[in-house]
Amino acid sequence: MSESRIFEGRTTNEAIEKGLKELKVSKSDVEIKVIENEEKRSFFDILAPRVVKVEMKIKEDATRERPQKPKIEVEVDIEKLKKAQELIKEFLDKFFEKTIGEKIDINFKLEKNVISVIIDDKKADFLIGYRGETLNAVQTILTAIAIKECDEKVRVELDILNYREKRKKALEELAEKIAKSVIRTKKSITLEPMTPYERKIIHEKLQDNTKVKTISIGEGTHRKVVVSLK
Repeated sequence: MSESRIFEGRTTNEAIEKGLKELKVSKSDVEIKVIENEEKRSFFDILAPRVVKVEMKIKEDATRERPQKPKIEVEVDIEKLKKAQELIKEFLDKFFEKTIGEKIDINFKLEKNVISVIIDDKKADFLIGYRGETLNAVQTILTAIAIKECDEKVRVELDILNYREKRKKALEELAEKIAKSVIRTKKSITLEPMTPYERKIIHEKLQDNTKVKTISIGEGTHRKVVVSLK
């Protein structure tokens, strides 16, 4: 069961909004119970400001990261993938010439609807950024270039200096460490906001753990994983 928390406000709506903001969830993600104050107020209490309390508890089913149903995709024509690859290489060559003054080796791998872009040159490490933020931004740009060329859906996966695998290993180690801490302290731990891919790594690493469970809360870029006791 997820822990419940109490929030206060001058009105019921104010108390609910305060709770949603602090928990960083939407209204559909929580169970809300208005706590009625049954104590009779004296004559002197009438002038005192009214305080409404609500109890809020995060719904496990609403916040859990659900596995998505496999999508049926039309395979992109290989010639279109090759053309998209050429455009991506042309873009990156010009980009590196303007930023570091030279071209660097770029390896490609074409597989169904995926264009893998692999860069192992250390001169490109500045494109990784803090915890892969720059890497993900560049990947989004390259995906847009590929989609413009290909009518069907195509995905670009950019990796620099094997960062993706290193990040996955670090997150798996973090998940194990957090799980041990939750078991020891019996207190839930909320991780920092992560991308869907990174949250998926945490969920999958702990899905077979018999003592802890994971849920995702929040919306958009603020969505994060909570690890708690079962």
